[in-house]
Parts: sequence; structure tokens; C-alpha cells
Amino acid sequence: MQQILQSLISVTSDFLWSKLLIVLLLICGFYFTFRSKFVQIGMLKEMFVVLKESNVRSKDSISPFQAFCISMAARVGTGNITGIAIAIGLGGPGAVFWMWVIAIIGSASSFIESTLAQVYKVKDKTGFRGGPAYYMALGLNKRWMGVLFAVLITLSFGLVFNAVQSNTITLAFENSFGTNRLMLGLVMTAAFAGIIFGGIKRIAKMSEYIVVTMAVLYICVALFIVLANITKMPEVLELIVKSAFGFEQFAGGTFGAIILQGVKRGLFSNEAGMGSAPNAAATATTSHPVKQGLIQAFGVLTDTLVICSSTAFIILLSNAYKQPGLDGIQLTQAALSDHIGSWASGSLAIMVFLFAFSTLIGNYFYGETNIEFLKSKKSVLLFYRCSVLAMVVFGSVAKVQLVWDLADLFMGFMVVVNLVAILLLSKVAFAALHDYKQQKRAGKDPVFYKDSIKGLDNIECWDDSPSSSEMTR
Repeated sequence: MQQILQSLISVTSDFLWSKLLIVLLLICGFYFTFRSKFVQIGMLKEMFVVLKESNVRSKDSISPFQAFCISMAARVGTGNITGIAIAIGLGGPGAVFWMWVIAIIGSASSFIESTLAQVYKVKDKTGFRGGPAYYMALGLNKRWMGVLFAVLITLSFGLVFNAVQSNTITLAFENSFGTNRLMLGLVMTAAFAGIIFGGIKRIAKMSEYIVVTMAVLYICVALFIVLANITKMPEVLELIVKSAFGFEQFAGGTFGAIILQGVKRGLFSNEAGMGSAPNAAATATTSHPVKQGLIQAFGVLTDTLVICSSTAFIILLSNAYKQPGLDGIQLTQAALSDHIGSWASGSLAIMVFLFAFSTLIGNYFYGETNIEFLKSKKSVLLFYRCSVLAMVVFGSVAKVQLVWDLADLFMGFMVVVNLVAILLLSKVAFAALHDYKQQKRAGKDPVFYKDSIKGLDNIECWDDSPSSSEMTR
């Protein structure tokens, strides 16, 4: 019976992720790109400006930069190390090029969903919360749809994927240092408990510290390797482009695999359009929803074009990717060893810890936001927190493929539900973008009000415009 169930889940998940979802995400990405007039390119400079201005500290709220770090904590994970290595191992160097392409296209989807999360966010005792479940319930008036999404993301991100991250950490340390997996799992769980029981502000603060440390550390290692092999970089870039379009790959029947691996791993890594990052985007205190939309779009570009490219260059500047039998984390370890010596295994284990632990925090928060949507009772939230901690301990010592395949399946359905919602609500995001651009052209710092977009209902967190208030007196 278990084998039949395993086979059914595997076939369904493969259809979702290898065919349906890639097509849907690409179609949506292109549509949002053209309808927004290439917002991810035309407003790239504005993304830097908004991100620079967003790191404003406040004891009573989450800054836009902290919200950005929460989303990056979940977005930047072990997939940036292992996923890119898998893409190169299966699709060759050309997969990197298509990974870049999908990041640029997908950032438009991230802009739409994160802007919507800001428009339809709600206020609670600790600040703001929101995400796909909220804009489905408030924007589409379909609470059942929000409930379905909330259950799917809580099961996949909040519970099972945290077991996956815990498993990755303990395996990496066991292989590098011979540490006891259960003991490390318990220590990690205790540290994690101190963060999640501290509430959203502690989660935001820890995400900020870990993400910045993690990204800077990994990028510095990659930059050192690139500079040490700077004369080889033109050759590597030429290899990537030629492999992406090469006649040899086309004639050999691997052209489709190159595109598939680049697109698939790019989407898995940056999560554009999946409905995860909007949960973090909604927590930010900002003057206009588009500001957080731009910041999250920038997050997609940062994740793929900078961090994933770091892994790609580390691998392609070595000869490790040409060695048969190397894949995933082993390929990255072998490439690092080529560059910096045998101690690379230990340093990579530490990097994996930082990447995976930050993902634990981001994944947990996505679940908490949706638990609050389903039921705001403290007892339910306590049960969820204890369940997450139990899954972290479980994941540190076990590997249950059926459970992980189920999580992939749940996440696949979650993405379909989110894509339908943002397509139906995209006109709201486009209208918000138009309002933002109009104010910028007028030399103003854009401010959003309930009546900035005509016909909006169920808006809880944006004040009436001054002119509207005066008219009602």
C-alpha cells in the first residue's frame, strides 16, 4: 500500500513540478513583465533607492529591510548550494544562463504578489501580517481559498521543509566533523525555540543578522575565488552562453534538459510567484505597497543573480563538474576543495548551517502567519510552535522520503492556488504601480491611501486620503 501511495505521489509531484508549474510560472512571469512595462528592469535603480531608505529602526514595527531579510532567510537556503550544483550536473553549464533568465522574468511575479500582500495586510497586536491567504480572503472574497492556501503552506514550509533543513545541517556536520546528529539537533532546536518564542520582532532581528552574515560570507568566498581565477572568467561566461544555445547540445538531445534544469532550479531557489515571500512582505511598515513590491523583486534578483551565481562560478572555475559521479553538495564540496584546499568541507558545513538555519526561521514564520489566519488562539499557535520544534528534532536524525514528497506535492498545489489569485488581482497591483509612478513624477515620496485605487474593498491598514477626509466633514 505504501509503495502504491509513494508512486502516486511521485507521479503527481513530477507532473506538477516538471510540466504544469514551470509553464504556469513562465506564462505569469511574462504576463506580469509586459503588463508592468518591465518593472524589474525599468525600476532597478528605484529598488536600490527604496532598499537603502528602508532600514529605519523602530521598536514598534518591522522595517521594510527586516521584512526583506525574513523573506531572504527562507528564499536563500541550501538550494543555493546544492540546487545549482544539481542544475549544472544534470543540465550542464548552460543551465546557469536559463537560471538567470527565469530570475529576471520571475521578479515581476514577486513584485505583484508582494505588492498585493501590502495592499491587503491586516493589523494585529504585534504589528502587521498578511500574504496570499489574506489577499484571497479580502481581495477575492474567497476565504475558503485562503484557508486552503494557509493549510498547504503551513504543512509544507512550516513543518516538513524545516525537517528537511534540519536533516541537511546534521548530515553536513556529521560528514565534516563527525558530530552526533541527535545532539546537534537538540542544541539547534533549543536555539531555534529561543528565537520563535520571542515573537515576530525577534524573528526579524535574527533574520537580519543571519542573512547579512550568511550572504556576505558566501559572496566573499566566491569573490575571492573569482578574483584568483579572473583570467578564466571570460572563458567561463562564454561556456555558459555557448552551452545554453549550443548546436552540440541541441543535436545531442540535451537542449531541453538544459532549459528545464535552469528554469526549475531558478524557480525553486528564488520562489518567485510561489506565495511564500508575500507573508514576510506584508509585515513591513511602509508608506506605499509598491515599495515592498520593489524590495521583494530585488530579493529575487539578489538570490539568483548574485548568490546562485556565486555557487555556479565556484563550480565552473574548477574541473569538478567534469568528474563523473559528483552531484549536489558533493560537487560543490569538490569544487571548493580545488580552490581553497581540503578544509573546504568544514567551511562549507558552516555555510550550510547558516543557510539552512536562516531558512528554518523564514519557513517557521510563513507557517505562523497562516496559523494566525486560520485561528488566532494562543493555544493553537503554541501547538504549532511545539510541532515545528518536534519536526526539527525528527529531521535531524531521520529521512522519510514519503513525507518530503508529500511536502513537494502540497507546495505544488499551493503555488497553483497562489498563481490563480495573483492573476485575478493583478490589476490592483498594476494600479498601485501607476499611482506610485505618478507621485514620483510629481516629485513626491509616494504615499498610499485607501482611495488611491477606485473600487477597492476590505482595506484595513491604509488611511483615507486628506482630500477624502475633508470631503466627508
